[in-house]
Amino acid sequence: MLFRTHFKGLCSFALKYVKDLDTAKEIVQDSFLSLWEKREQIDLSKPVKSYLTTAIYNKSINHLRDNKKFNSDILNFEELYPFNENERNDRLVTNELNRKIHDSINELPEKCREIFMMNRFEDLKYREIAEKLDISIKTVETHMSKALQHMRSRLVEFLPIFILIIHEVIKINL
Repeated sequence: MLFRTHFKGLCSFALKYVKDLDTAKEIVQDSFLSLWEKREQIDLSKPVKSYLTTAIYNKSINHLRDNKKFNSDILNFEELYPFNENERNDRLVTNELNRKIHDSINELPEKCREIFMMNRFEDLKYREIAEKLDISIKTVETHMSKALQHMRSRLVEFLPIFILIIHEVIKINL
């Protein structure tokens, strides 16, 4: 009954970390198995879902850590090959994209640009930005909405490149 009740929600929780449904399902199933194997040692005064959530979080982080090692080894191996024409073209496109992003950010109004950069480059949450600038969270949301709309409109020509990049990242992670 516990499995049927919480499986879907816990898979969604794991999916936030591992970004792959099959891996998320496997992690959740492993967590339920661990719960069953350790059922005599678990403190039943605490919610079982808390135990499962913690176990799933830890297994997800371990999965990411283990796969990161594998992927970095592949990347190191690929660096042994000589620089080819496709990589030169990729660098040109990357340089052009970076220039376009930089120009688009500089076109934003000052306050909008400041909030956008705090969020995207300093990884500050809206609440943290609002506190730091002594403005409301709603004001931060408004500025971010304007900034993102501006960036989307200015970078629309690069959409096919973003799609290719995402496609390549997905292939690598499979």
